[in-house]
Amino acid sequence: MRKLSGDTLLIATHNAGKLAEITDLLLPLGINVIGAAAHNLPEPDETETTFAGNARIKAHAAAQATGLPAMSDDSGIAIDALDGAPGVYTADWAETSNGRDFVMAMTKAHDRLVASGLDAPWTARFCCTLVIAWPDGHDEVFPGTVDGQITWPMRGEFGHGYDPIFQPDGHDITFAQIDPAAKNRISHRADAFAKLVKGCLD
Repeated sequence: MRKLSGDTLLIATHNAGKLAEITDLLLPLGINVIGAAAHNLPEPDETETTFAGNARIKAHAAAQATGLPAMSDDSGIAIDALDGAPGVYTADWAETSNGRDFVMAMTKAHDRLVASGLDAPWTARFCCTLVIAWPDGHDEVFPGTVDGQITWPMRGEFGHGYDPIFQPDGHDITFAQIDPAAKNRISHRADAFAKLVKGCLD
């Protein structure tokens, strides 16, 4: 497995919430983080049907455009009663003509669960795949998950995305009710990140 050399890593995302989470995870390791916006990078079309495939698209595009090693994340929520949906289309469920509306997306998920006729608990998991790509085309892939269930109504003011309806196993509150620093220690991204650190940064 290739180790990351140097102290700078480009994070191929325009999502402020993701960038903040990843920055918090990397700073203690002495890694300087640069976001995609700092290089005015366009957002490539995510045309794959897996988290790994879409993360690879973003990481390789950023590495080729900047000449820097680039890390990308593709993540989403998979709900068992919905056959794993929304999955890689997690953000798409929130798309509107005026930007992303995650209240609408969470309501859509809940409405579909009710329509399924299946009783709670509605098991689910957040999934994250991190990819580091180098300008020469090499990459390393690290998947992570956190299991839990969908809860309703929405609860909490922290977090982003579907956090207000996801209650992780072992907790009686949602991701959006957990202090962000505590959430970052148990999240799907933290799981993937621990594997990345062991593989590429140790």
